[in-house]
This record gives sequence, C-alpha cells and structure tokens, in this order.
Amino acid sequence: MLDFFKAIFLGMLQGLTEFLPISSSAHLRIFPEFFGWGDPGAAFTAVVQIGTEVAVLLYFRKDIWRIASAWLSSLVRPEKRGTVDARMGWYIIIGSLPIVVLGITLKDVIEKDFRNLWIIGTTLIVLGVILGIADRIGSSDRTIKQMGVRHAVLLGLAQACALIPGVSRSGATISMGRFLGYDREAATRFAFLLAIPAVVGAGLFELKEIPHGENSLGWGPTITATIVSFVVGYAAIAWLLRYVTTKSYLPFVIYRIGLGALVLGLLSFGVIAA
Repeated sequence: MLDFFKAIFLGMLQGLTEFLPISSSAHLRIFPEFFGWGDPGAAFTAVVQIGTEVAVLLYFRKDIWRIASAWLSSLVRPEKRGTVDARMGWYIIIGSLPIVVLGITLKDVIEKDFRNLWIIGTTLIVLGVILGIADRIGSSDRTIKQMGVRHAVLLGLAQACALIPGVSRSGATISMGRFLGYDREAATRFAFLLAIPAVVGAGLFELKEIPHGENSLGWGPTITATIVSFVVGYAAIAWLLRYVTTKSYLPFVIYRIGLGALVLGLLSFGVIAA
C-alpha cells in the first residue's frame, strides 16, 4: 500500500509539473529524496510521463488531427505542401530529431550521471534565470504560422537540453521561443506539440526496464501513477494556456530559483544525498 501511496503522490506531482516550466523530472527526483523514498528511477519517470502526454493528445486532438491529416496529404499532393498545418507536421518531426538522437546516444549518462542532485539544483537555477531573461526581453511579434525550418531546429535543440533533469522540456522550448520572438501562447502551444513524439517514444522505450529492477516501485504503482498524471496533467494544460495569455512566467522563475537554492543548500549541509 505504501508503494501505491507513493505512486499517487508522484503521479500528481508529474501531472502538475510536466507542463509548467519547472521540470517534472527534477521534481520526481527531488521530492522522493526529501521523503526518504530514494530515486524512483529514470524508467519510472519516462513511463509516467506517458500519462501526461496522453493528456496532450486528448487536449490538442483537433490540432493534432488537422496537422497529421495535412502532413499526410502533402506527401501525395504537392499543392498542399505550403499549408501551415503541413509545414507544422514537418517542423514537429525536425524539432524532435535532436532529442531522439541525443537521448539514444547519451542514455546511460542521462539515467545515471545527470540524475545527480547537484546538477539538478544548478540547472533549476540557471534555466530559471534564462527563462526570466527570455520572457523579459523577448518580443511577441511572431505566431506559429510564421515558423520556419531554422526556428524548428533551434526549438528542437532547446528541447533536447531537457535530457538533463532540472532543465524542463517546456521551459527550455518556451525560453527559445520567447528569444525568437514568439508570443507566450504560441511558444507554449508549440512546446506541448513538440514534446509528444519525444515523451511517448521515451516512455515506450523504457517500458522494458520496469520489471527488471530499474524501477523501485514495479508495474502496479507505475500504472497507477501514470493514470493519475493523466488526470492532473489535463487540468494543468487548460490552466497554463489560460494563464500565459495574460501573465508572465515570473512566478515560475522565482519558484525554480528558490527550489534549486533549497536543494543545493540541503546538499551542502548533508541533509540529503546527491
């Protein structure tokens, strides 16, 4: 029962933090350490993220269907290749390549070395500062319709930085989007769409690790956490998209810096282990 309690808590944590620019993977690594539960493992983190990506698929189902249909149609009908939705399909594919290549190449480093809390605490602070600067100086004169291949590559490279827990997939992509001049809603929406192939692919890739000791909780709690993350994540998407239309990312910047400083402070005094 304790494992299922942990799973429910971690599923809620994943659902709340996946779409906010505060790094869900960092939270799934930090909070179990606070409670003395130990690291649930990279496999657990990757699989539970499938729940929140299913929430993305459901929430953006109309956008995804429209983009997928236009992209497939453009493969056989040249006159469709210039449409915004057909181009968006290519941009999502192009933007997903960096994280796929680096994720496979650096798999062992990501699952071991990058999960060190010294690294996570530092990246929370550094990327928090970057997000704050990007949101402060970034203009808002571009929409998704104005995206090109170069920007898709840059946004994909930014997303790939999230292979380091603490960076935040949405935070890195949104920061790059703001630096490139996209408004908050456009940057946030594209960050959600761009994450789908990477997160679902990573989760499916890590499924095989669950029964082999790479996950401290096992199948039952992992499935429970995944379902909880879906429910909470769906609500978080709706809230964040409404929030960014009128508000800045400053509260998330403050939170990231505060949490990162707390982690580094606790590590320095030996309260928690890296």
